[in-house]
Amino acid sequence: MNLEEYFSRTGYKGSLEKQDLETLTDIFQHHIRAVPFENLSIHCGEKITLELEHVYNKIVRRKRGGWCMENNQLLGWVLKHLGYDTSFLGAYVFNPHQNAYATIMTHLLVKVVIDGKAYIVDGGFGISYQMWQPMELVSGKDQSQAPGIFRFTEKNAIWYLEKMRRKQYIPNQNFSNSDLLEKKECRKVYMFSLEPRTVEDFRFQCTYLQTSPDSLFTKKSICTLQTTDGFRALIGWTFTETTYNYKENMDLVEFITLEDEEVEKTLKEKFNITLDRKLVPINVKGSYTI
Repeated sequence: MNLEEYFSRTGYKGSLEKQDLETLTDIFQHHIRAVPFENLSIHCGEKITLELEHVYNKIVRRKRGGWCMENNQLLGWVLKHLGYDTSFLGAYVFNPHQNAYATIMTHLLVKVVIDGKAYIVDGGFGISYQMWQPMELVSGKDQSQAPGIFRFTEKNAIWYLEKMRRKQYIPNQNFSNSDLLEKKECRKVYMFSLEPRTVEDFRFQCTYLQTSPDSLFTKKSICTLQTTDGFRALIGWTFTETTYNYKENMDLVEFITLEDEEVEKTLKEKFNITLDRKLVPINVKGSYTI
């Protein structure tokens, strides 16, 4: 495990001398555009584990992606080794179909403090709710980014993240009512406290999310990757490509349904992923929107 190999994986070639916000943002953006948010291991007979060496080998050497507990753990390790003041936090994800936050803390975040200011760095959410820049931990402040406007609010020591999106143009009208499409323009994302967490706090969740029939991740095979102007997603057999703000206050969302034989080719061409085992795509309706 070394930083040079990690940066070769993400393509980052900038300076590492300063532990400032500009460098953090650049490192972060290279990560989210090179490393997919994906749960494909669950659907090709592999087990997801949280040992850092395993995560490093999977993402850096095998050129795979991972979910939040993998992506953000690796990011946290990189930033800590560079000298950043980092810690892990735990979040409860909002489920729009149940109109409620999860009762289990399933989302791992990274908090980074620079010159006395705290920022949230989250490289493990994917789709349109993936932040593109570290977010300053300030309540009630609109933070405009390419994906839309993000905002934290704090109440009784609990922090809430929400996102406001643009209108969406869907050329393929067969998908205009797809359950994959987010219908609301303002969407709750997750809530969290500032209590420091460790990877050990997520052992149960890691097992639960990849084994429970109630878990979103057993119901959908997911691979998403941020691009320079939007993001790509493969959910089951449905491939989508979103271009942010392709017209004033309008995102372009293009849908394609793939045949079985096109899935692995698309993973390679669009996400740079080659799987060691056969993927069994799945997409049970509900609870995952782009």
